Amino acid sequence: MSYADKVFIEMCRDIIDNGTSTEGEKVRPVWEDGTSAYTIKKFGVVNRYDLSKEFPALTLRRTAIKSCVDEMLWIWQKKSNNVNELKSHIWDSWADENGSIGKAYGYQMGVKHQYREGMMDQTDRVIYDLKNNPYSRRIMTNLYVHQDLHEMNLYPCAYSMTFNVTKERDSDTLVLNGILNQRSQDVLTANNWNVCQYAVLLHMLAQVCGMRAGELVHVIADAHIYDRHIPMVEELIKREPYPAPVFRLNPEITDFYDFTPDDVTLENYETHPQIKNIPVAV
Repeated sequence: MSYADKVFIEMCRDIIDNGTSTEGEKVRPVWEDGTSAYTIKKFGVVNRYDLSKEFPALTLRRTAIKSCVDEMLWIWQKKSNNVNELKSHIWDSWADENGSIGKAYGYQMGVKHQYREGMMDQTDRVIYDLKNNPYSRRIMTNLYVHQDLHEMNLYPCAYSMTFNVTKERDSDTLVLNGILNQRSQDVLTANNWNVCQYAVLLHMLAQVCGMRAGELVHVIADAHIYDRHIPMVEELIKREPYPAPVFRLNPEITDFYDFTPDDVTLENYETHPQIKNIPVAV
């Protein structure tokens, strides 16, 4: 069984069996027909994935690895906030007539800040510190910039990464670990998508900084399943998981800005059928 499947099944079971419902409360999201989109939720879900052991892609249904990597690079590498530079259409509902989602996500990654070492944006600052001061306890990013929230078409959900470097026991090999902080997550549509994105990011940064990928810790403040998703989740977690796929990253790439989604491959990725027509609350 894939470890990611085990984590996902246990998380969903806990949310459904022990979570609290928002039914009857004043909620922001609505379904396409205009009715309120209620959830059942758990506060403070923490999942850990050891990337040295296996890649955390679900086998209960397929995670589109190329598409999720494309979105991650859209934010971290292209530093874009325009959906026209993104191959998938997941952000279309939040884009304006020009394709912009406002001062959100990639926009914030591209803002240059003054540091003692010079002007750098957040991506370049992370890479600089990993290469020059790997044991720093200050290697982190933040997309939740309060002064710009009013100009964001959607407040950031996955808003912060904190990186921490350790050393393998009895070895000089450095290990790159990361904590992904998320204020809110639609578990059915986005959980494994985000997990795979940031697992790939850790692998990429580790490779270009001469390290190996270690642990990804995913912290979700509000992990929820929408009311219309519950039957789909119940069906999904009854499936029998397959073994985890084998992760491959193009070893020739030494500059983070040279990576493309084609440099990421999942071998022997056997999955159950995709769940189709999942309604999305906006």
